[in-house]
Amino acid sequence: MSLQKKPLLVEDWAVVVLGFLIIIAAIAGLHFAAPSYGWSSSEQLFGTVLSADNLSKIGIQFLIAFITVILGTWLTGKDMRKMIIVFIVVFMLSIFALIISGSNFAKDYNLEAVIFSLVVGLIVGNLVKLPGWFRETLTTEMFVKIGLVLLGTSVLFSDVLKTGSKGLIQAVAVVISVWYFAYWISKKMKVDDELGIMMASAVSICGVSAAIATSGAIKGDSKKLSYVVSMVLLTAIPMMIFMPVIANAFQFPEAVTGAWLGGTIDTTGAVAASGTLVGDEALKVSTIVKFSQNVLLGIAAFAISVYWTITKKENVTGVDQKPTLSIIWERFPKFVIGFVAASVFFSFFISQETIAAVKNPLKNMQTLWFVLAFTSIGLETNFKELFRKNNAIAFGAFLIAQLFNIIITLIIAFMLFK
Repeated sequence: MSLQKKPLLVEDWAVVVLGFLIIIAAIAGLHFAAPSYGWSSSEQLFGTVLSADNLSKIGIQFLIAFITVILGTWLTGKDMRKMIIVFIVVFMLSIFALIISGSNFAKDYNLEAVIFSLVVGLIVGNLVKLPGWFRETLTTEMFVKIGLVLLGTSVLFSDVLKTGSKGLIQAVAVVISVWYFAYWISKKMKVDDELGIMMASAVSICGVSAAIATSGAIKGDSKKLSYVVSMVLLTAIPMMIFMPVIANAFQFPEAVTGAWLGGTIDTTGAVAASGTLVGDEALKVSTIVKFSQNVLLGIAAFAISVYWTITKKENVTGVDQKPTLSIIWERFPKFVIGFVAASVFFSFFISQETIAAVKNPLKNMQTLWFVLAFTSIGLETNFKELFRKNNAIAFGAFLIAQLFNIIITLIIAFMLFK
């Protein structure tokens, strides 16, 4: 017996509703518990991470996420019984990945939680024969989009404006030039358009978050998204280590180095870690530049969705004609509205005291949704597909685009910050 019903909302609108319910609950005083996942020894693992107090915090997170998913399932008319089973499995695997990501090894290399959740999902999905209904019920996009709406609460325009215009000028220049080059080189190397456009966004804007947002904007293949995320995280580590070394060897000014790091390294955590290796000023400037690029995420997602609809008109209308505004609106990813609305709301209408109170709880929930999403991506991905010939070519295009990013960003950094 199926428990599937007629949907009340399409998924894109449902995630906006769900994201804002979480935001409103946080502002109203429901401050979500933040579990600790950091450990360096077995004693700390069992004494802190797996303690009764910490497990109760994880349990509270489970209840919040579970209620959200159940509400989302009801709104979108999906099968409730299957969703409950799938969500419990995905949540348990995601917590396991978060515990691994809290180890000293992961922290030493600044590896983000999403890479562990992706790997855990890939291992289970490829070694365990999952039933077809399980894979079909996975709601990767719902998890991703809720996380992106929550991400909007941390993208504050006021923070960027307080630090001056240089970071924003660099961000605009880098995003436009690098995105165009990355997409161009992908097409030249015959990488398919979906993969190419995700790679271009990841290299030019803000790594994992940009790849996720772009995938949502073009309704992209989650398997291709998982490969782009793998490339981002794989290249972030050597860049994080060697770019500060190069900057110190050539005695670049600290502000220039910070702008260079912030504009090229694709994950925020790696940017902070590499900036720390150089100095306080480099850390500050690198964070400002990276944050400025994050601000452009919503605008970029909107532009990409319109571009994709117009250039892929045959997939939308079925005939070779220019799409109408109604078709563009129909395909426009509504979660972008949620992201931008959350950003504007927290930038201009919420007091600093309230932001300070809800910042960490919402950040924690945002991370959880992304981890759930990448566990799901791993579960539905064939591991062999990540290493097929076409993906090797795509990785080559990604490396060329990243090299261009490194060079052009260094030039712009010297022009603005020397």
